[in-house]
Parts: sequence; structure tokens; C-alpha cells
Amino acid sequence: MTDYKSLMLQAQEARKKSYSPYSHFCVGAALLTKSGKIYTGCNIENAAYTPTNCAERTAIFKAVSEGERDFEAMAIVGGRANEKGGFCAPCGVCRQVISEFCEKDFEIVLGDEEDLKVYKLSELLPFSFSKNDL
Repeated sequence: MTDYKSLMLQAQEARKKSYSPYSHFCVGAALLTKSGKIYTGCNIENAAYTPTNCAERTAIFKAVSEGERDFEAMAIVGGRANEKGGFCAPCGVCRQVISEFCEKDFEIVLGDEEDLKVYKLSELLPFSFSKNDL
């Protein structure tokens, strides 16, 4: 059984490392592999905006670059820099990247350590486009 609260706490810690001088919207993510390892990520903005990278993709890219390919769950937390983080769903690009590496039953945990909601990837991206479509 996945310890969602612990995973969310790690996402909150990752959020503290956010580089978001333009939007001041800080996001943290914690990605749990099936082997039990956790990769964290934060959003990293850029003055040109399009090179900005979301927390979810940062965590996934870190894991994949280390050879990980089997993922179980991801916790995401976000909000304005001067506020407590909370419910923050992944953007469309991140949902697509998650679908590249995860099955439809992959769990995405949103909220904070006190109020968690767990969704399946299939709920957040019901009509996904994947390698199975090629």
C-alpha cells in the first residue's frame, strides 16, 4: 500500500526548491517507483516561458535519466509562493508525459498531507494518445 501522506510531504519539500520568479506559482512533485525509490521535482521557470519545465516532468525526467521506467504513484502540490500549497492538477503536457511512462491505473495524488485525493491517470487523461496508438 502506498503511503500517500509521506509522498505528499516529499512533494511539499520539493516545492520549496521551485524557481518561479515570474509566476510566483511554486509546484513540487514526488514520483514513487515500483522499486520504492522516490524522485522529486520542482517547477523551473525561464524568462522566455516556453523553456519552463513543470515539477512533474522534472521528477519523471530525473527518474528516466537514471534508468527508471516502472512507476507507481506521484504526489503533486502547488500554489502561490507565499501560500500553503494545495490541490494542483498536472497540466496537459505533463499528463501526456506521464502517459508515456505509466499505465492507466497509475495513481496521482493531489492536495496536501491533510486532504488528499487520489486519481488514476485514466481519470485525468481519459482519451490519451500513447505508443499503443502508433
